Amino acid sequence: MPRVAAIDCGTNSIRLLVADVTVREDGTSWLRDVHREMRVVRLGEGVDATGVLAPQALKRTRDALADYTAILRRKGAERVRMVATSATRDAGNRDEFFAMTREVLGVEAEVITGDEEARLSFTGAVGDLDPDDGPFVVVDVGGGSTEVVVGTWDGARADVTAARSVDIGCVRITERCLTTPDGAPPSREQVTEAENLAESILADAFAAVDTSGARTWVGVAGTVTTLSAVAQGLDEYDPEQVHLSRLPQEQLKSTVDGLLSKTHDERAAIGSIHPGRVDVIGGGGVVVRVLGDLLAKSAGIAEMVVSEHDILDGIALSLA
Repeated sequence: MPRVAAIDCGTNSIRLLVADVTVREDGTSWLRDVHREMRVVRLGEGVDATGVLAPQALKRTRDALADYTAILRRKGAERVRMVATSATRDAGNRDEFFAMTREVLGVEAEVITGDEEARLSFTGAVGDLDPDDGPFVVVDVGGGSTEVVVGTWDGARADVTAARSVDIGCVRITERCLTTPDGAPPSREQVTEAENLAESILADAFAAVDTSGARTWVGVAGTVTTLSAVAQGLDEYDPEQVHLSRLPQEQLKSTVDGLLSKTHDERAAIGSIHPGRVDVIGGGGVVVRVLGDLLAKSAGIAEMVVSEHDILDGIALSLA
């Protein structure tokens, strides 16, 4: 039972999972969490406009990674894998990021392709689901990219049939379309622009991934889990209440509409929204709402199943 550490460094957040991996006789594996943590560092702040990682974003990430390194060493992790996704794929100064991670963590961070990101997300997402509810379409809405993956799960192994990653996420869409002075709600015109942008970019994913045969939509990552917590009216974020919750399309739409109508301070007063997501949750909600509309048309799916398990779990399982 090796103890492993997985680190997922995305555009908006950096997350750590330390877990014990049990490998069954048939070669399949399952995880027992030892430590799980998330911090919003906004590594991708401004990268869509400037093409480089900002010095302050690199410092925030370095500080969080130093803390994570201390934790995983204290917990006795034997194997470590760090995956970096959208922001670092796009940055002109990515070498600075790699030098920092080598110095702090002692291992090389991997910049994976969007398709590999999608496959790891699928593997992590479906483990707690009933195989009879498949085929599944797993959607991972990050800060800078969104992955759409279709596949099946037989209770032991995931089989991915198609996957595509596209460059739209809560940070990108907010910076492009939804910035406002003094934290005011975005205008109707801004929201329409964001919806059109999301639909045009997501169309590439749906052209590459046939979702028509999918029976269950699984949403993962911070935007989706936060929307579930808000929709449930939770006073504070509770992963046990969020994991495997179901969010019907109409409730999803009303939740996103409500967030878009609020000021920054009004969103900040919602206890279930992490402070680092307050300014981008509306944009992320637009992406998820457009995804819901597209899946309703292509597969007739009427609700989203929300999973707390995602690419972080997939990274850990890859170390078995």
